[in-house]
Amino acid sequence: MSIQVQQLNKHFNQYAALADINLDFHDGELVALLGPSGCGKTTLLRIIAGLEQADTGRVIIRGEDASDLHVRERNVGFVFQHYALFRHMTVFENVAFGLRVKPRSERPAEATIRARVKELLDLVQLSHVAERYPTQLSGGQRQRVALARALAVQPKVLLLDEPFGALDAQVRKELRRWLRELHDELHVTSLFVTHDQEEALEVADRVVLMNAGKVEQIGTPAEVYDQPASPFVHRFLGSVNQFRGRVAEQGFGVGDHLLGGPLLGNHAGTQLIQGSAAIAYVRPHELELLPADASGGIAATITRLLPMGPRIRVELRGNGDTNDAHFEAELSKEAARTFQPGQSVRLVARQAQLYPDYQI
Repeated sequence: MSIQVQQLNKHFNQYAALADINLDFHDGELVALLGPSGCGKTTLLRIIAGLEQADTGRVIIRGEDASDLHVRERNVGFVFQHYALFRHMTVFENVAFGLRVKPRSERPAEATIRARVKELLDLVQLSHVAERYPTQLSGGQRQRVALARALAVQPKVLLLDEPFGALDAQVRKELRRWLRELHDELHVTSLFVTHDQEEALEVADRVVLMNAGKVEQIGTPAEVYDQPASPFVHRFLGSVNQFRGRVAEQGFGVGDHLLGGPLLGNHAGTQLIQGSAAIAYVRPHELELLPADASGGIAATITRLLPMGPRIRVELRGNGDTNDAHFEAELSKEAARTFQPGQSVRLVARQAQLYPDYQI
């Protein structure tokens, strides 16, 4: 096990930033710490790095209790969102910095340092800018320099705090693909903080989804998206429609109508019997639109059709039992041709996840 976090707690005054966190990170995996602002993911990362001190609990790195070790003694590489490069140093000098400030007994020879820096600059595809200064680089280039600098000291663990947060969308997409390829080549155990669900699902081997200082779910990207452990996870990972109603013998009922049939399933760990008040969570691509005179389904009116590349997002307003509620469906261009704004339709869920509705 590369990193173990055991019973970690952290308070800022009366605010519980982390509450009894227990996590294991395996050798060579790339893990995303995902969640909304203020959920505790950056605090957790900083405690692992040694930049923050936990109130209680332990951090074990490669079998060694690192809880009381200074940040310099943990051999952890840290990449910040805003690069933290030395403006007065060239790219080459920035990458070499961590090696040159090692204690004399641990410091490599200058020839070894230069060879290591050249190797890393080749790895991050920046050898051609070695003599430039950070102000002469693009944001994406600066972040790659910061990553090379973190890797120069051959850390046991690589920690990245919102590494692409300051970059525009296209550069972010290019860099996260590059990070995944780099990780596959180096196999350094890596944790990265993000609030971008697409980034986490695209890059990580596993996702730790956090909320209000607690871990909501841990799993592969497919597991957390397809089998969400709580309503929060379902809402946070992608768009979702919510329908309030009751479990019926034939499926899920909203008022006097059925949203869908027996394919609608109870959330794992709950017992929703017939008549139970529940909320059905339905992804836009799981929602089918039928003509207004079709039997079954929930009445709604189309308000807008928005082209989203090869798909069409259909925005709807509920009628009758779901009066004025807003919903989204996602259709292929071909399927959307028969619909237009202002048209009355009926909504049917092909699939959904049911959770208890404690407000009723």
